[in-house]
Amino acid sequence: MSAITAKASRKMKKYAVLTREPRCFLGSFDFSWEQRKLGDIADIVGGGTPSTGNQSYWDGDIDWYAPAEIADQIYANSSQKKITGLGYENSSAKMLPPGTVLFTSRAGIGKTAILTRKGCTNQGFQSIVPHRGELDSYFIFSRTEELKRYGELVGAGSTFVEVSGKQMAVMELMMPPTMREQQTIGGFFQQLDHLITLHQRKFEKLTNVKKSMLEKMFPQNGSSYPEIRFKGFTDPWEQRKLSEITDKVTEKNAGLQYVETFTNSAEFGIISQRDFFDHDIAKLGSLDGYYIVKTEDFVYNPRISTSAPVGPINRNKLGRTGVMSPLYTVFRPHDIDTTYLEYFFKCGYWHSFMNFNGDSGARSDRFSIRDNVFFQMPIPIPNIDEQRKIGELLTCLDNLITLHQRELEKLQNIKKSMLEKMFV
Repeated sequence: MSAITAKASRKMKKYAVLTREPRCFLGSFDFSWEQRKLGDIADIVGGGTPSTGNQSYWDGDIDWYAPAEIADQIYANSSQKKITGLGYENSSAKMLPPGTVLFTSRAGIGKTAILTRKGCTNQGFQSIVPHRGELDSYFIFSRTEELKRYGELVGAGSTFVEVSGKQMAVMELMMPPTMREQQTIGGFFQQLDHLITLHQRKFEKLTNVKKSMLEKMFPQNGSSYPEIRFKGFTDPWEQRKLSEITDKVTEKNAGLQYVETFTNSAEFGIISQRDFFDHDIAKLGSLDGYYIVKTEDFVYNPRISTSAPVGPINRNKLGRTGVMSPLYTVFRPHDIDTTYLEYFFKCGYWHSFMNFNGDSGARSDRFSIRDNVFFQMPIPIPNIDEQRKIGELLTCLDNLITLHQRELEKLQNIKKSMLEKMFV
């Protein structure tokens, strides 16, 4: 890429206007920040690719990164492809020390990761090698969004947008006057990222545990026994039709006035279809004929997409009576634990029944199923005590998942707020 053009220069001046001092300081630091060019406090290093036709250049022990393998990770520990010493010597790749912040300069500008051991990259990077005592690795890594925004603003190219090393070197950054403050800020975001990663892993682990339990706690392929079950339960499960354990709701609104949304004092209301689906259908002017839905009723959309063949079915947890559009099928369970039934509809075993019995429509991505067919669906049922234990276990897992999800979102919001106040 050529030297900085007049157009790029104007872009950088526009970017410089957006930079400012932080709105908050950590600890006892309250010094004015100063503007520095990135090239004054770090080396900007590109990469290269050995000849792919020479096998002696490849499958060595030198890490060699490509932009596609830089995703959401913080650290780059090992590359997918590696090159030999001979390959390194016969390419324009440069050896980067630990602590280098890899920065993708094209094919998606602005993805970053911190090298944990020396390595090199292909030409899709303009990596940042901090000068010792002048730039902290985690401090500049924490400014990824700022680096990305700058790269996208000043980058150029006809085939794809690319930012050059020279452009990155003249990027102006507001910087703390001391290395100690950089390290304090970098350390703060490092700890925050560690907590976010911890809760993300716990959330994913619990989600996978729940998925596994849903797969193993319900019998498959017509079996009368699940793969795993609670101690003390050995009886075979029975198959019952949905019509035998539920009643289709046919009671409709006969002129009652329903408030638009629930309040603390309202006994009735329109149940938002967003509690079950992705959009609302109910209209205040046409509530006559809407189904009256009560606590623990199930709601099902008979016109479902093949990309989501389950269809959203959930127990109404609002605890109040309301109305639901007649476009949906509503049914009321009896002789079965409603929590158990709810999780059965989350396990996915009933998808094959839906796919086999559904009617294809004019659109290839949609089909529907008639109510009289839907209610013939076979439901595997253990005794009531085992039903309740299954429901209790899966509810407990859901509560733990929600807990970690909320904590994760809270930490992510804290990080977002701090980044905005510190850098944006």
